[in-house]
Amino acid sequence: MVAVIKTSSSIRGILNYNENKVDIGKAECISAVNYPLELEKLNFTSKLNRFLKLAELNTNTKRNSVHISLNFDPSENHSKEKLAEIADTYMEKLGFGRQPYLVYQHYDAGHPHCHIVTNNIQRDGKRIDLHLLGIRKSEPARKEIEEMFGLVKAEGRKQKEQFSLNPIDVGRVQYGKAESKKAINSVLNKVLFDYKYSSLPELNAVLNLYNVHADRGSEESRVFKNNGLLYKILDQNSKPIGMPIKASEFDSRPTLKFLEEKFKVNETKKHYCKKHVRNALRQAFFDERMTSVERLSERLKDEAIHTILRKSNEGKLYGITFIDFKTQSVINGSDIGKEFGAKGIQESCAMNILTLEKKCQNTNLDSSEKLQNLDSNAYAKENLADILLRGEKINDYVSKKFKQKKKRRIYRGV
Repeated sequence: MVAVIKTSSSIRGILNYNENKVDIGKAECISAVNYPLELEKLNFTSKLNRFLKLAELNTNTKRNSVHISLNFDPSENHSKEKLAEIADTYMEKLGFGRQPYLVYQHYDAGHPHCHIVTNNIQRDGKRIDLHLLGIRKSEPARKEIEEMFGLVKAEGRKQKEQFSLNPIDVGRVQYGKAESKKAINSVLNKVLFDYKYSSLPELNAVLNLYNVHADRGSEESRVFKNNGLLYKILDQNSKPIGMPIKASEFDSRPTLKFLEEKFKVNETKKHYCKKHVRNALRQAFFDERMTSVERLSERLKDEAIHTILRKSNEGKLYGITFIDFKTQSVINGSDIGKEFGAKGIQESCAMNILTLEKKCQNTNLDSSEKLQNLDSNAYAKENLADILLRGEKINDYVSKKFKQKKKRRIYRGV
């Protein structure tokens, strides 16, 4: 027997995966343990709510969902009852015996296997430690169960012969490397339920990191007029490649209607996530050397924040979006204050250039040479010229701490 443990922050995604397998006849839920109702009386909502209520007892734990597969040798043909018994024994030895969990027998591979869905938040709100769970508890449990049930032993198998969960590891999708629908579906299960986005462009900001794009089509297209949605794979140049796939064909059914509901819920959730991005930006601008948006983007990487610069065809920056991996949220700069929108950030960078130029002048250095050493970015110089021409207007979009009072310079004759 080979046991594979995966953890996640989305119990809904895990449950969706298994329930959709049931819907298409490739799996069957054979056991529901520590549920108040019999298996036959449980629907999707009641299965999910049992996990969600426990998760609410400890909101500080982000990865609170556990997805386990128990895989057996192709020569073994276990009954549902035996699979359920093996699963119960394994969960008891793993320390999850009192947790609610669901056992699914799958029929979509060349070897017998079952999946177990559970979470690690207990009834008192304490979490079950998942650190090195495979080494500390799963491996000893596997060996004992092989002896107890007379299973084919996994010891000595080559790594390439070991089994794994069906979903591919979430990463950048590469066209032709894996089945398109399966690759996109893995990304959707990760992004749709883990990230907080409140519009289609914000969702695409994250999906594009995985080479996936959600597209409504042109306003004249039949897809757009029927409120449809297509998912596409992007190539290395961010251009669509291959055939697009309808949203209704995926397990989680991420249609436009589904997303619009997510937008409403996420808008409220994002309120508490904006603070981290705002504080990171303010901290970055304490450094007067922050003279360009490119430098700002590099600095924010230290805070696990990815910056997306939206530019026109002429190369003019008109928008800026931040993906905060710590809070798993997508934030538009203008949503957290004018000074953090594209225009405000450019003006703050330009003010820093002015400050540095003033220091150069005070130390009798050639300012143009000093500026070139500080930042060779052509845009920064153009922006500086622009600021110099309209200096009295910049304070509309600059935070108070960046405003500097002009000192009156007194010239004395020799």
